[in-house]
Amino acid sequence: MQWKDIDFENGFLRVTQILSHDGKEILPYTKTKSGTRTIDLPDETIAELKKHKVRIAKEKLAAGPDLYTDLDLVVCSENGTPTNAGNIRRAFNSAIEKANVPKIRFHDLRHTHATLLLKQGANPKIVAERLGHADTRITLDTYSHLLPSMQKETAKQFGKMLFGHTNSNNGKIENAK
Repeated sequence: MQWKDIDFENGFLRVTQILSHDGKEILPYTKTKSGTRTIDLPDETIAELKKHKVRIAKEKLAAGPDLYTDLDLVVCSENGTPTNAGNIRRAFNSAIEKANVPKIRFHDLRHTHATLLLKQGANPKIVAERLGHADTRITLDTYSHLLPSMQKETAKQFGKMLFGHTNSNNGKIENAK
């Protein structure tokens, strides 16, 4: 991703390109047509990206124009070149270890994002768009393991909406209206 892909004022990023597998070339397209997308970001993420942009600018100044290759990358090495995937993996694993949380793959962050959105009741169409899935069925098939618990929660929410606040009392439902 390049800085030009982030709209700080309106709080979103555009996914319009990919980095080649060898990490040496920015390709002006995404894997699929649906991969090209706009993703709204929380204000907190925009604030962190602004701080990160300042850090990158300082690295650029410290390296100087002869040593810094300005590719406008959001994630890059200290000299501006694309970051090696192995280095990202090592830094990620180190952060996991320091945080003392279960080890996951870097790609699992994508799954976590989708899972959290679906569990909070986000529309699957929106989740599919954020992930760049061409069809909502891809999203639903991938995350179908979440559906049983979501069914129960949906039933509870529907009951609250339809009947008002309810309390369970030995299997008897009392309407609190």
